[in-house]
Amino acid sequence: MSTALDEHALAQLFTDARTHNGWTDEPVSDDLLRQLHALTRMGPTSANCSPARFVFVRTPEGKARLAPALSKGNLDKTLAAPVTVIAAWDEQFHEKLPMLFPHADARGWFTSSPAMAHETAFRNATLQAGYLILAARALGLDTGPMSGFDKAKVEEAFFAGTTWRANFLINLGHGDSSKLFDRLPRLPFDEACALA
Repeated sequence: MSTALDEHALAQLFTDARTHNGWTDEPVSDDLLRQLHALTRMGPTSANCSPARFVFVRTPEGKARLAPALSKGNLDKTLAAPVTVIAAWDEQFHEKLPMLFPHADARGWFTSSPAMAHETAFRNATLQAGYLILAARALGLDTGPMSGFDKAKVEEAFFAGTTWRANFLINLGHGDSSKLFDRLPRLPFDEACALA
């Protein structure tokens, strides 16, 4: 892993990549979603805890369940997207640790501290959702991550009776470049970073 990516790859992942608000009607296959997860799951998490859970909402019935939870500004673009990912995390992620981290009793690290379990799950699931965005871009898909939804309604519609909790949403598909907003500024190094 010592070779830097070329400019084309960096552009696809970062410098030319955009948050999309409009979508073409080109579908995203279930096979591609499986390939997307196969890449996403390879990103590192602490103690390989892998707490992220993803719901790929891609049917009219699924979108109808999601719609009441969406803010007005996110409704149309989400209904138009081929897929909307509910990026979530499992409160009981540690139950999978005997398989995911078999060389130590890592499960006990989290069952003894609910606060540590929550912080670990939320942090690492958010990290994994970031991996999903980059994996989607690497596979030629566009993304539109967003807040602007009622978390309780999403959890009631999709996670009732489970230990999964919603974090944020990611629209996914092939973006309509005519509906892109102008790129907004980013903070320069000296305002966002420090050398110690």
